[in-house]
Amino acid sequence: MLPLLLLLLAPQGCGARYEPTWESLDSRPLPPWFDELKFGIFIHWGVFSVPAFGSEWFWWYWQKEKREPYVKFMETHYPPGFRYEDFGPLFTAEFFDANQWADILQASGAKYVVLTSKHHEGFTLWGSKYSWNWNAVNLGPKQDIVAALATAIRKRTDLRFGLYHSLFEWFNPLFLYDASNVFNTRQFPTAKSLPELYEIVTKYQPEILWSDGDGNAPDTYWNSTGFLAWLYNDSPVRDTVVTNDRWGAGSICKHGGYYTCSDRYNPGHLLPHKWENCMTIDKQSWGYRSNTKLSDYLTIEELVKQLVETVSCGGNLLMNIGPTHDGRIAIVFEERLRQMGFWLKINGEAIYGTKPWRTQNDTITSGVWYTFKPKDDVVYAVFLNWPVSGTLELGDPKTIVGETESCLLDMCDWKEGQDTQEGLKAYCSMTIRFKVSNQSLTKANINSVSLVEIKPPGTIIFRGQGRLFSVYINPTPQSKKPKPNQTKKSPTTVNDLVQSNVNCM
Repeated sequence: MLPLLLLLLAPQGCGARYEPTWESLDSRPLPPWFDELKFGIFIHWGVFSVPAFGSEWFWWYWQKEKREPYVKFMETHYPPGFRYEDFGPLFTAEFFDANQWADILQASGAKYVVLTSKHHEGFTLWGSKYSWNWNAVNLGPKQDIVAALATAIRKRTDLRFGLYHSLFEWFNPLFLYDASNVFNTRQFPTAKSLPELYEIVTKYQPEILWSDGDGNAPDTYWNSTGFLAWLYNDSPVRDTVVTNDRWGAGSICKHGGYYTCSDRYNPGHLLPHKWENCMTIDKQSWGYRSNTKLSDYLTIEELVKQLVETVSCGGNLLMNIGPTHDGRIAIVFEERLRQMGFWLKINGEAIYGTKPWRTQNDTITSGVWYTFKPKDDVVYAVFLNWPVSGTLELGDPKTIVGETESCLLDMCDWKEGQDTQEGLKAYCSMTIRFKVSNQSLTKANINSVSLVEIKPPGTIIFRGQGRLFSVYINPTPQSKKPKPNQTKKSPTTVNDLVQSNVNCM
């Protein structure tokens, strides 16, 4: 009887079973792939892309809050009696090409993508049987957008596919009824929200489930713990799926998988729990706006800053774009995506697969952020501005002559007064790698960037594309030492300096 007893007591399956309680669910380890990938793209697309004015909250601001700019916009551009539902057929997506989107996303350097399967307006981008005649198969695009993009992403890229889903809907009668009863009734989650969640997980198997929009209702109203227990125990993505923290009023930054805490959350310091900074290229809206100005968009330098700061502090960056109603990724968004991808081709090893270092940013020079690869004993110093003076002083790395290997990751073909093929100086390498090894500092070199001089104990001078600059390692970060005198060197004397052909990889 003993073997039988042991069999009966053994847990089912290979992994732990989770109970529908936050204590149990919060104990689930986050699948490691999420922390390793670091960078994803958010896509906000829906009927709100048709008016393309103000915000993806257009319906709410126009009908509920009656904000003057939205009311005037409708009075100016649409006939009396025009309803928000009348935008549905105008959401045509005639230029939507899932393969083209996938290629652009791949070029961005992102490693996962999250698509809004349904926003607060309730319109689903798949043919949900729980959203009759208010979905992309029955109305507007007349196709399953979720399926098309999921297929293209999985066939053409190495990105992980994820879905955003809004729990509540602004004007759904069932939700309004439950709200009027202070959520003591549960008609809406039972008939609408929960069936949709089971539907998209079973049908599309997203590896990120990005929940949002609790409508001020508690997690008990949404039965979030019951759904997550099924997701972690029995769903087709139970072993790889990651979730966020927006599962009911009071759960954000407290329960769930990784924390988001708020939109555009960037604490600037290390957190004890894995987190994500979800932010927008358009400073004012998540959805596409036709009334934007160039100054409304973050520059590539600002986006790189967001990425570097976020990753140095242990977070992931989820960068949002908003396609047009006819299915195009606007040129300004495509440009930013490709610019980020170009930057990551050079500096990506300081981003992907890294961990926070013992300090996140430099104690002496602002705009320098650190990441770390423990397995390789490698520390990266990512600097957001080129040292105009010719010297970049770092207060935190501690080098040992003869044991510390140091190099720039690479250089683009940029020279003073010239643009790169993509048009921005920001593409040049902005990352220094420090590696403890048995090799001498004289062997630090990669491609067109060469180590040209060492001044023990703390100065390393690099030459790249005809320019010289030095990195001065301050041996005592607590007491700032004066920077060494930087002597400008003529290109005619460079060949007399120490150089090497050893690749710093």
